[in-house]
Amino acid sequence: MSLVTENLGKLYGDTPVFRHVDLRVEPGEFIAIVGESGVGKSTLLNCLAALDDWSEGRVLHNGTDLGTLDEAQRAHWRRANLGFVFQAFHVLPHLDVAQNIGLPLLLLNRPDPAHVRALMDAVGLEGLGARLPAQLSGGQLQRVAIARALVHRPAIVLADEPTGNLDPATATRVMDLLCAQTREHGASLVLVTHADAAARRADRVLRLTADGLRADPAPT
Repeated sequence: MSLVTENLGKLYGDTPVFRHVDLRVEPGEFIAIVGESGVGKSTLLNCLAALDDWSEGRVLHNGTDLGTLDEAQRAHWRRANLGFVFQAFHVLPHLDVAQNIGLPLLLLNRPDPAHVRALMDAVGLEGLGARLPAQLSGGQLQRVAIARALVHRPAIVLADEPTGNLDPATATRVMDLLCAQTREHGASLVLVTHADAAARRADRVLRLTADGLRADPAPT
């Protein structure tokens, strides 16, 4: 179930953010997208998630043109197929850790407390299920965000600078966790990052410019 873009472009008025983006993400593949600040990496990720509209081209998943779906259909597609790890975590402050992680399963009418507990253990959050987000560190919040993105076993995981707010040691642990969990679930991973250490982990590194994506050698 590949995720594909064809000649994708995003413009604000007459000003292009990026154009001519052709991308194919194969099942189980890990791709890192790098580029200068302001080139539109997060915007591209939001387009891949059908959270943002694009101006040109197409985004397809398993042959389905996401541009033809209305907002409700896009939301249902995301729930079934996508996990998103946001840079700012976006955990819900009034829900505890277990509730935040289990929310995607609840939205799919597939509550599974045992699976939530097992995933919490796998990401190093054992015993913290009843804590509220305000009681957690930045590294713990990022692990909540990763567990929430993976709990429903999505085919695709998109991660926007998941180590951007973390110290180097915590960033390494978070990348270890993200790589291990996506590999275990057989999910495709598309990571937007400025961090050389994170990009080094990818199968492919692509650089986004105003005129599309090009292969970029992984940092050494």
